[in-house]
Amino acid sequence: MTAVETVPPITASAPLRGRQLSVGYGERLVLEGLDVELPAGELTMIVGPNGCGKSTLLRALARMVPVRAGSVELDGRPIGEYPTRQVARRLGLLPQSPVAPDGITVTDLVARGRYPHQGIFRQWSDADAVAVDEAMARAGVTDLAARQVSQLSGGQRQRVWIAMALAQQTPILLLDEPTTYLDIAHQVEVLRLARSLQRDGYTIVVVLHDLHLAFRYATHLLVMKEGRIVAQGDPGAVVTAELIEDVYGLPCRVLPDPETGRPLVIPAGDE
Repeated sequence: MTAVETVPPITASAPLRGRQLSVGYGERLVLEGLDVELPAGELTMIVGPNGCGKSTLLRALARMVPVRAGSVELDGRPIGEYPTRQVARRLGLLPQSPVAPDGITVTDLVARGRYPHQGIFRQWSDADAVAVDEAMARAGVTDLAARQVSQLSGGQRQRVWIAMALAQQTPILLLDEPTTYLDIAHQVEVLRLARSLQRDGYTIVVVLHDLHLAFRYATHLLVMKEGRIVAQGDPGAVVTAELIEDVYGLPCRVLPDPETGRPLVIPAGDE
């Protein structure tokens, strides 16, 4: 078999950034004048209350929603200068609650991640097959290959979608609330996979609601409030009780997690 392509190298210290981003829906602006840089090789968690713009930011960075003002840069160049397939070879986005076509098998869904590598003069190859096999193995879904996606549990489906993103072989992966509707064991399973990918050189960005898990697995943290980034950096350096109360309106204590030493938010006791 032909050797599989390696993950394309990152060519900037912050391969994905937004400058003075303004993004909205209809007449409502969700983000206005926002600057953000996502550092290479980190597992960045984006946290904040509902409606603060986390998912909108992720979609804007992936060129999935139009930017009204400002710009998105990919590897130091405006993302609009890249053809769509070239963007899809550099970054992959796993949206919230993706829906698989009826009757599709795990292998066929994962194979769709190879779409950016296909073209008139490049059809399916041994390298594509190897990429699919390796992605499925990495995500732990090889034994599900012949199953229909609709027959899988929530945790299994989420790992299949991640396998599809891995088959895309992009150095940057954006995951929008990948643990939604999963039980705690499957949440941890997905985030351990994200951390493993980051340790292998991927740049991973995850929107997450669970603060405990976000602080536990993030190597870089973005905290958002009302369309703005109000704190960023290593979770241990930026997370304080004052920050959590300001962002979430939740009086609390922040203690070290007994397992990891990472910040652990304890809501104030009821009277």
